[in-house]
Amino acid sequence: MPRIANLYFKTAIVFLILGISIGLHMSISGDHGATGAHAHANLLGWVTMAIFGGYHALNPRKAERRLAMIQYAVYTFGVAVLIPSLYLMLTGNAAMEPIVALSSLIAFAGVLLFAVIIFSSGERVVSASVAPSR
Repeated sequence: MPRIANLYFKTAIVFLILGISIGLHMSISGDHGATGAHAHANLLGWVTMAIFGGYHALNPRKAERRLAMIQYAVYTFGVAVLIPSLYLMLTGNAAMEPIVALSSLIAFAGVLLFAVIIFSSGERVVSASVAPSR
């Protein structure tokens, strides 16, 4: 399995654990104000990242590209900042709203980069080759 696919699956399971933890906290406390953060952790974190990982597992030539790792970093950073800041905002910290907005845009940029990966050809754009010495 390509490295990027493995990274996506590992990251996805971390977000699933986080999403379930938020859900358990809401259920135990009876306060469901953070439902949006719970949903985002599960959908943007667990589901979307698992789909990204599956795509790369099925398309190893695209997974080898540098753009795949850049896309992983951008998307993961956006989601990793979005979820806790959204949780804090939804539980009463209105000062988090600009961070939620910015991290949402970063995550969206990661989705756009994934679209570039999907719509690009399967051929490697740059190949490393060594010229023979004379």
